[in-house]
Amino acid sequence: MRLIRAADCRRMPWKNGGGETAEVAISPSGAPLDAFDWRVSMARVDGDGPFSTFPGVDRTLAILAGAGLMLRVADRDPVRLDDASLPYTFPADVATSADLLHGPITDLNVMTRRTRCRHRVRRRAAAGREQLPLSAATTLVVCARGRARLTVDGAEQVLGPHDAAHIDGPSGAIHVAGDQHADLLIVEIDPL
Repeated sequence: MRLIRAADCRRMPWKNGGGETAEVAISPSGAPLDAFDWRVSMARVDGDGPFSTFPGVDRTLAILAGAGLMLRVADRDPVRLDDASLPYTFPADVATSADLLHGPITDLNVMTRRTRCRHRVRRRAAAGREQLPLSAATTLVVCARGRARLTVDGAEQVLGPHDAAHIDGPSGAIHVAGDQHADLLIVEIDPL
């Protein structure tokens, strides 16, 4: 299990130049935006506007902080996302835009190239103690808010807001002990 502190994430401009993203993890390591197998990132969104497009990529969006946004994806009905919503999955290669509800937000973006990988993202309130099974080739646990102590195979890490733990390979289970405010996003990625 590898700890990724929010403050240590690589900062880079959005593909469309409209803002900045913090890259949590990417595979293969150091891949450019047109050649990754998968990518997990966080972005602060300060205004309304279009999303960058990524041909051949599927994307999941979850709100980490802020009041939320109204997401418009191609010909789908608009969907309202906030920090209590389930993560929302959509193709990253169709016209997508968002309008903020009440001020800036921070979101989590998970993207996989659909010919190489697939992903799932779950939101989990983590107050107290619980055990989460590990079954994916790669698992990332991102702390949306609060604090959580994770233990995997005897290794322990404490996550604060927007920190992440990166776990490669199924290894039994993640033991979680969260404070009363702990909210986690669990990202599972498997090759095709």
